[in-house]
Amino acid sequence: MSPNVGRIVLSNRVFFGCMIVIGGTYVLLILSMLLADAWYVVEKTSVAASESAEPWKAMVFENPISVALADHKIRYSVWLSLVSCTLAAVLSVMVAVPIGYLLSRHNFPGKRLLDAVLDIPIVLPPLVVGLSLLILFQFRPFSFLARDIVYQIPAVVLAQFSVACAFAVRTMKSTFDHINPRCEQVAISLGSSRSQAFGWVVLPEATPGIMTAFTLAWARSLGEFGPLLIFAGATRMKTEVLSTTVFLEMNVGNIEGAVAVSMIMVGAAVTVLIITRLYGSREVVV
Repeated sequence: MSPNVGRIVLSNRVFFGCMIVIGGTYVLLILSMLLADAWYVVEKTSVAASESAEPWKAMVFENPISVALADHKIRYSVWLSLVSCTLAAVLSVMVAVPIGYLLSRHNFPGKRLLDAVLDIPIVLPPLVVGLSLLILFQFRPFSFLARDIVYQIPAVVLAQFSVACAFAVRTMKSTFDHINPRCEQVAISLGSSRSQAFGWVVLPEATPGIMTAFTLAWARSLGEFGPLLIFAGATRMKTEVLSTTVFLEMNVGNIEGAVAVSMIMVGAAVTVLIITRLYGSREVVV
């Protein structure tokens, strides 16, 4: 091996070594946080089992997660989270499909401006999104609906949708970008209308992307906190969802309950990610 080739090999090894160290540090941080939460739950479960006359029963029914789920307030937040996240995700997909299709397939005046506007909920601080919604419902015609929406369950769905939809739009635009328009053009040339070509040709091909958009919007809705706190509030047994439950439990000093609810959210997020990887589009980049 010549000295020049040896230097190149060494340089390549140093390069990839730096990449692995930098990337691995962040991955290690994520895994460490998750393991810390899991270890906290295991440790508290072990303490409960050691102090109980029936250790196995204590491990099942007296661990922090079981204790949290036994609380009717937390069960309500789980139920409301499932309902609101699903509604927000469905609405996000219903909006994201037409917007993503138009941005991907057509050029029109103001397209770049629209593209930038759709990124605003992503880059804005979450608290600002919630405050903006709150201010919006002080003006007509929204003020007529304020009593039925602000600090009510619809506010939870609207706050989640306001942010999650932006992620769904990005996903659907990327999905349509990866679908060859030739098949759609052939269908139109054979006599199909634009809507028929979209429904029979484009939409079936976009199904994995729609699944990805739905799951990403659902997961983003689950983790939403700032807009909910400002626009919907964090009222027990009313507008409380899992993210605000963590906040409320921390406020009263119930760290075990906060960690248990966090683990429930982690489990839901991991499940959503697995579904996305198995059934979603692997070409979609948000």
